[in-house]
Amino acid sequence: MNRFYSHLQEAVARPAPFEVCSARELWTDEHIARQMLSLHLDDTVEACSRSSAFMDRSAEWISSFFDVGPDTRIADFGCGPGHYTRRLARRGARVTGIDFSASSLAYARAAAADEGLAIAYVCQDYLTYWADAQFDLILLIMRDYCALSPTQRRALLGVFRSSLRPQGKLLLDVFSRVAFAGRKEGCEFEWNPQGGFWSASPHHVLHYSFRYEAEAVVLDKYTIIEPNRTRVVHNWLQYFDPDQLSAELGEVGFTVEHLPGNVAGDAFDPAADEFAVVACPC
Repeated sequence: MNRFYSHLQEAVARPAPFEVCSARELWTDEHIARQMLSLHLDDTVEACSRSSAFMDRSAEWISSFFDVGPDTRIADFGCGPGHYTRRLARRGARVTGIDFSASSLAYARAAAADEGLAIAYVCQDYLTYWADAQFDLILLIMRDYCALSPTQRRALLGVFRSSLRPQGKLLLDVFSRVAFAGRKEGCEFEWNPQGGFWSASPHHVLHYSFRYEAEAVVLDKYTIIEPNRTRVVHNWLQYFDPDQLSAELGEVGFTVEHLPGNVAGDAFDPAADEFAVVACPC
C-alpha cells in the first residue's frame, strides 16, 4: 500500500472515545514542551494559561473565598510554570506544585527563587501523586480535568480524596456543553504549523477533529509527518454540564458546595463556555 495513503487512512481513523491517550507527549517531548512553555508565558494568548489580569483576579478571589493565609496548605495540580503557585505563595500560603513537564517546573523553580518564595515543586504525573501531608485546598485549573479519560478522572479524584484534609476544598474548572455545541468536525493539512510547534525538523501535520455526540467528547488528532518518522497525538476533551460533573464527583465521595462561573469567582452563566466547582469530601 502507498505509504502516504497509509498515513491518511490512519489519520482519519476514528477511535472509540478515549481509546488511545497520547497527549502526554505535549508535556514530555523536549521540543514540544518548550513550545508549550512559550505559550504559557505569552500573555497575549490563552492557549495554555489565562492572561495575567485574569490570574491576578483569580488569585484574589481564591485567597478571599478560601481564606488563604500563612497556615493554608495548597496543592496546584498541573501547575505549569507556577503562575498560581507564586501568586498564592506571595499571600503566605504553603504551596506545592505538581506537574510532569520538566521545562515548566525548571521555569517555576527559577521564578520562585528570584522572588524568594519557598514553593515545593514535584515533577510527577499527578495521576500517581501521593502526598506526605494533607492539603486545605487543591486546585486543578485551566480545564485540565476535561483532557482526562473517565478512568483517569476517577483515579485523580481518588488522589484528591487522599490528599485533602477532612474539611479541605477542591476547586476545578471545565468546558461546558455550550462549548461542545460550538465544536465541529473537520480536517486541516499544514506545513510547519505555528512556526514549527510540533518539531524542530520540517514536517507536515494532518489535524482531524472528531465529535462524539452521545458522550459530549471531542478528539483533536494530530498526525505529524517528518522525514524520518510519523507520530500521532490524540488530544481528548470532555465537556460537562453541572449535573453530570456533580454526579461524577459524588461517585467518589465529593459534594459540590459552590458553582462559580470560573476560577475568578464570577457568577455561573448557563450560556458560557466554561464553569467551575468548589467541592469537599463527604
